[in-house]
Amino acid sequence: MYMAYSNNPQLPHVRMEAVRLVRLGWSTRKVARYLGYSQGAIVQWVKRAPINRAARVIPTRSSKPHHHPHELKPEIVDAIIAYRKKYIRDAFFIHHLLKKEGVTISLSSVKRTLKRHLLTYPSKWKKWHQYPPRPAPEKPGNLIEIDTIHVGAIGEQIYIYTLLDVCSRWAHAAPSLRITAHRSASFVGASQKAAPFDFHMIQSDHGAEFSKGFTKQIVAQGLSHRHSRIRTPNDNAHLERFNRTIQDECIKRIPRSFKLWQKEIPEYLRYYNTERPHMGLDMKTPEEKIAELITSY
Repeated sequence: MYMAYSNNPQLPHVRMEAVRLVRLGWSTRKVARYLGYSQGAIVQWVKRAPINRAARVIPTRSSKPHHHPHELKPEIVDAIIAYRKKYIRDAFFIHHLLKKEGVTISLSSVKRTLKRHLLTYPSKWKKWHQYPPRPAPEKPGNLIEIDTIHVGAIGEQIYIYTLLDVCSRWAHAAPSLRITAHRSASFVGASQKAAPFDFHMIQSDHGAEFSKGFTKQIVAQGLSHRHSRIRTPNDNAHLERFNRTIQDECIKRIPRSFKLWQKEIPEYLRYYNTERPHMGLDMKTPEEKIAELITSY
């Protein structure tokens, strides 16, 4: 019969107390009866006890197994490493060579093995994005989120650029027949002219319209650009909620027409920013919130 694994924080001290009693001359049987443990446990604790008599605990060992029952055989791991160093090729190539040799292994296992042995290298073609600290939206303009809405089938899409200030929830939007880095930067410039405050940090997703070309033009405007973190959708949560709002309250209620959207979207933005109470602002409008913040500062 095996004793259940315990994570009792006091057990390391109890083990050392048992060892101390044995060292004072008690028999392991007597210590077992005194503490309520099996004699075999007391014997094992004595063997594990540190030689240093000043030690006060015998740490609890991890219950994690030392080996996975389905782990790769050492010779397969050695073959993956050898192929990587010999050919300087990726996991797909190595996986193909192993299959030709009759080795049954998944592609993900090859990738994990290369990563575990630090044999993966960043691609020189990949555009790595920087993730500076997310600024606290304490003032209007500290953090501006930008995104695009795609409406219609591929080849017939109309796009809507959307932008939102996280602090005041002030929003801006404009339809577009194309989305490019240059158009994205132009939209930011138009939004800055329409806003009653200065922009500081622009945050976007990793879409092609917010690539390095967009970053360069944003920096030239005196602003900072930050990409939202990968697999962290909450980074742009405020703007995603606005995207749903503008679609439900405006876009879906009028015919799909670029010229009509050019007329109706500015009207909706006037209503959204000056008349529509916002639950996230204690039922104030964005412009009322901005006026309140400007007065306080």
